[in-house]
Amino acid sequence: MSNELLDKAELPQISLVIPLLNESESLAELIKRIHDAVSDHYHYEIIFVDDGSTDDSWDVIKNLAQDRDYIHGIKFRRNYGKSTALQKGFERARGNYVVTMDADLQDDPFEIPEMITMLKEGYELVSGWKKQRYDPITKTIPSRFFNFVTSLVTGIKLHDFNCGLKAYRKEVLDSIYLYGEMHRYVPLLANWEGFDKIGEKVVHHHPRKYGESKFGISRFIKGFLDLVTLVFVNTFNQRPMHFFGTLGTLFLGIGGIITVYLAILKIFFHEYLSRRPLLIFGVLFLVLGVQFFSIGFLGEMVSRNQPDRHPVNIRDQI
Repeated sequence: MSNELLDKAELPQISLVIPLLNESESLAELIKRIHDAVSDHYHYEIIFVDDGSTDDSWDVIKNLAQDRDYIHGIKFRRNYGKSTALQKGFERARGNYVVTMDADLQDDPFEIPEMITMLKEGYELVSGWKKQRYDPITKTIPSRFFNFVTSLVTGIKLHDFNCGLKAYRKEVLDSIYLYGEMHRYVPLLANWEGFDKIGEKVVHHHPRKYGESKFGISRFIKGFLDLVTLVFVNTFNQRPMHFFGTLGTLFLGIGGIITVYLAILKIFFHEYLSRRPLLIFGVLFLVLGVQFFSIGFLGEMVSRNQPDRHPVNIRDQI
């Protein structure tokens, strides 16, 4: 039955959005765990987003969905990344509450009812905290450092920004847009949109049962770069001239002072300037000042128009 034909009373209370990449062995067991954890409490739907898997994950999803009308799926033609997969899942979700979790069986679905209770009590977003992790030290140490830096920079007191198990009110996700590696910073994006009731819950973390992790050390580098991008864009997106214009004014001021000083030496003291390195620095600062002002003007022009969002080529849906 299509979404359009569903009666309002049949709409799920909870939408579980689960991005995956080559996790075919885990899916059947994951569905059973979710059913055991949630079915007695809420009417729910599961939205699998296959982010370009090269195994038979999509065939498994289609088979599981045949006799389960609460299972839906989206299949990308190629790998777009977790943020894009989550965004497409959020757009498909119909529940008042949306829960995200990974498909590798490391997240525990039995945490979901209590997280939803926290949302009902007033929180707008609840983030899981894998206080005890079953990951190698090559992942846990960089993750702790990453979380410490992110909490320090953003001012949001969470211990585990990377935890895939999170619960949201639907209106939070309707107010943000994910791309790149932004899935780690949903609490930050939500906070910027005025959703400041952010809670945290210690959750059970299980060892990986099948396959291998899809994330390496490069995710922390990309995550840090995305954090810098987010902070910069949020601060100067509507006023890029405030940033680039300030730098331009500074460099033009320095270059102007140097140039005037050298001009006085040439005119009144007849000194030769060709052998003075200060002349090169003066010209350099003037050029940099003009360039920063130009970038600021271009930024002001670009900020007047919203850029087109990156298109996603979806191969199939159920």
